[in-house]
Amino acid sequence: MTPILVLGYLVVGAAAGLLAGLLGVGGGLVIVAALAWLLPQAGVPVERVMHVALATSLASIVATSISSTRAHWRRGSVMWTSVAWLVPGLVLGGALGALVADRLSGSVLRLGVAGFCFLAAWQLLARATPPDQGDSPAPRGGALSAWGVLIGVLSALVGIGGGSMTVPLLIGYGAQPVRAVGSSAACGFAIAVASALGYIAAGHDAQGLPPGSIGYVYLPAAIGVALASVLAAPQGAALAHRLKGRHLQQLFAAFLALMGASVLASAL
Repeated sequence: MTPILVLGYLVVGAAAGLLAGLLGVGGGLVIVAALAWLLPQAGVPVERVMHVALATSLASIVATSISSTRAHWRRGSVMWTSVAWLVPGLVLGGALGALVADRLSGSVLRLGVAGFCFLAAWQLLARATPPDQGDSPAPRGGALSAWGVLIGVLSALVGIGGGSMTVPLLIGYGAQPVRAVGSSAACGFAIAVASALGYIAAGHDAQGLPPGSIGYVYLPAAIGVALASVLAAPQGAALAHRLKGRHLQQLFAAFLALMGASVLASAL
């Protein structure tokens, strides 16, 4: 592993951690987009680059989500009741999604990630923003658990902690954007653990992966990204609490669109 690759993993991790705290997304989209460029230089076969990028992103999000959740919890913006309703579905969906991804080609996964980014950005820009003042009740109920299954499956397929779906969902139920972001960070831990374990199981017999791989998870990249992201996540959380809800939504949408374009460009 070259020094350039190590530096690349650390830079990606710092950016992902900042975004995790700021937007509640776990940073997965930026990690996947960057690893799609970096992993071929680490010896990952072209046909398995997207599988390894997705799995490695989710493995690193386990650490990032803990740091981001702690930062938001200390500021009182995690709706634990909503998290409890979402987690069972998220765990089930994350494990299923990893098994489905193993059966898809890298090009299909790449198009799916990019298309998801653009769709989520459009939906977020079109959605009205709840007022920043006042506390609304935390969303709850079986419908959240059902949504959790879908979010878990799609998150595993695009290598994210689910924030790009969990945040809009909770905002749609009336949650303030900053509380939706904090709760999404907590949900990202459940998704990341279930999905990463699924990718490890699905890729246990994959051929041609470089040393340091456990299933589809490439440990050198996962560790480098996780170390830097854990340090940066609290800074992002602090910034999120200084932005107005509408500005936070707009920033989130712009980030999603940029990541979609980057994933498509990595195939050129």
